[in-house]
Amino acid sequence: MNIVLIGDGGHGKVVQDLVLLHKNIKLVAFLDDKHTEVCKKGNLIVGPISFADTIMSMFQDVKFVITIGDNQVRKKIINKLNLPYIYYATLIHPTATISPSAAIGYGSVIMAHAVIDADSHIGDHVIINTSSVVEHDNIVGDFVHLSPSATLTGAVKIQEGVHIGAGATVIPNIEIGQWSVIGAGSAVINPIPPNTTAVGVPAKVKEKHKMEEVICESVQE
Repeated sequence: MNIVLIGDGGHGKVVQDLVLLHKNIKLVAFLDDKHTEVCKKGNLIVGPISFADTIMSMFQDVKFVITIGDNQVRKKIINKLNLPYIYYATLIHPTATISPSAAIGYGSVIMAHAVIDADSHIGDHVIINTSSVVEHDNIVGDFVHLSPSATLTGAVKIQEGVHIGAGATVIPNIEIGQWSVIGAGSAVINPIPPNTTAVGVPAKVKEKHKMEEVICESVQE
């Protein structure tokens, strides 16, 4: 399988290292709109996101992964590319622990030492970052980002676009509304409404976002 990473930044570097650990996957290109021209860097093609169509004509069995940590930008790029879901690869680090009964969607990336336990469902284009834990029976929506060492205990429901900060914990049976942000180190013991930022121990809502701010982000890293 040939892989194209879209997002040539810090998260892209980490995902590149993950790809190199898989002998059956070949990284062929890094695309990012900070690159205004197409060129070769060693064995890699580097260029703007608009070069994706050409890449698809150059290689067989090519798949994409959006390697940008910002959930809003990741969704914006998916909408811009407008590709069928089968063109997105799911990448799992060899040190991650995945239950046989867990499900992981297209375009999602599971990083080193992450754990996804029994009957949990991970949506499309999700980032489960280093050493994060998704316990049993969790539902994690599309475009979610769990930062390093975040923990979802049992039967948690995370709606689309939520960002869980590093080291944050969500206790069992809690739901977090779409496009909300949970601050690093927070402990979520009550439901969090959509489009809000919650921080602290216990986590309390500090800010409410306007919906148009979530949807109408420009494509930039």
